[in-house]
Amino acid sequence: MSEGLFTQLLDLACGAFLLAAVVVLWRRELSAIVRVFALQGIALAAIAVLLGAHEERWDLVAVGIGIGVLRAGVLPYLIRRALTALTADRAHSEEVRETQPLVNITASLLTAALLTLLAYAVSRPLTELNPTPATRALPVGLAVVLIGFFVLVTRRRALAQVVGFLLLDNGITATAFLATSGVPLIVELGVSFDVLLAVLVLQILTTRVREAFGTTDIDDLRELHD
Repeated sequence: MSEGLFTQLLDLACGAFLLAAVVVLWRRELSAIVRVFALQGIALAAIAVLLGAHEERWDLVAVGIGIGVLRAGVLPYLIRRALTALTADRAHSEEVRETQPLVNITASLLTAALLTLLAYAVSRPLTELNPTPATRALPVGLAVVLIGFFVLVTRRRALAQVVGFLLLDNGITATAFLATSGVPLIVELGVSFDVLLAVLVLQILTTRVREAFGTTDIDDLRELHD
C-alpha cells in the first residue's frame, strides 16, 4: 500500500469515526444511535486494519477484525436486545427515545465542535514530535473520548448512557492505536472482554431497573430516591 493511499484511507476512516460520535449527539431515537455506534465500530476496525496492513503487522490486522466483530456486531446486538424488550412493552414505549437530554441538540453539537477543537489544541505538541499520518489523526481519538464522556453525563436514558460509555472506550482504543501503532493482542483482548462483560451487566441492570421502577430515566430514579 502506497503512503498516499494509506493516508487517504486513514483520514477517511478517522473522519467517519468522528462523524459517528457527532451523529450520536444529534439523534434521539436509541435504535438509530445503536446503528450509528455499529458504524463507528466498523470505522474503528478499519483504522486498526489499515495500520496493520501499512506496517505489515498481521497481528494488528487480526486485532482490527476482532474489534469489528465485537464493536460493530456483538455489542450493538446486546443493546438492540434491550431495546427490543422496551419496545415490546407499549406502556414503556417512550423509553426508546431520548426525549429530554440535559443539554439540547443544538448546544450539544456546538459543544462537540468545541471539544474537537480542544482535542486538536491539546494533541498538537504530540503530533509535532512525530508528524506521521497516524499521529496527525490522533486528535480524532481524543475528540471521541471527550464527546463520549459528554454523552455519558448529559443523557438521561440508561441505554443512551451505555452508548456514551462505549463511545468513550472506542475513543480510548483509537487513541492507543494511533499513538502507538497498535497495542499487544493480549491487552486488547483483555480490554474487549472487560467491555463486553460491562455491557452485559449494564443490559441486565437496565432491564431490572425498568421492571422495578417503570423507567430508565436517571432523573426520575433520583426523585424516587429523594
